Amino acid sequence: MASITVRNLPEETHRALRVRAAKAGRSTEAEIRAILESAARPEGRIKLGSLLADIGQQVGGFELEIERDKMPAE
Repeated sequence: MASITVRNLPEETHRALRVRAAKAGRSTEAEIRAILESAARPEGRIKLGSLLADIGQQVGGFELEIERDKMPAE
């Protein structure tokens, strides 16, 4: 798992993060992870695969016929 160091964070911001974490019943580190997760991967984000599937359905759908090669690999 990756680590990040944030330098020069104003004391007021750090204090606000500690208070916010305490209100949520989390550690400051866990609160910062939650904030970063929600900012980087918002719940309502559009997922490319879902978007393409929706477009396919709007144009009448499609059917894939895939025949696998049954020869064993060397």
